[in-house]
Amino acid sequence: MKIAIASDHAGFNLKEELKNFISGLGYEIRDYGANNAESSDYPDFGFEVAKVISSKDFKFGILICGTGIGMSIVANKVMGVRAAVCESIESAKYSRLHNDANILCLGARIVTIENAKEITKIFLETEFEGGRHSKRIQKIHQLTGI
Repeated sequence: MKIAIASDHAGFNLKEELKNFISGLGYEIRDYGANNAESSDYPDFGFEVAKVISSKDFKFGILICGTGIGMSIVANKVMGVRAAVCESIESAKYSRLHNDANILCLGARIVTIENAKEITKIFLETEFEGGRHSKRIQKIHQLTGI
């Protein structure tokens, strides 16, 4: 499975750590930037990952900025994207089980590297429950048009 990943400057170091971790889990990674820790604008990188998730070229994306919030805002503006900011294993699990989230957003200033690894693993390994949740996911896209 292919995973798209990106960060701004604040998330760069965590992104580099997660790339190695995710590769070690057997996933293929495509990095959409940033390429260093110099100041950069999160919307540029978040939008690129959201586009490839929307086009279904990738099943999952991971976006990292200082809090994860900015990345989630930009990603959720793209059709078919359900980006979730997760700060715990539980939030990662339920973002997949109930919300069929397809982009994980992490805050490099909020979670530790070890916690980010655990959150990422749970996010990637948890399947969507479907059932009653499918109707709600469809409703999100119907109501918002995205």
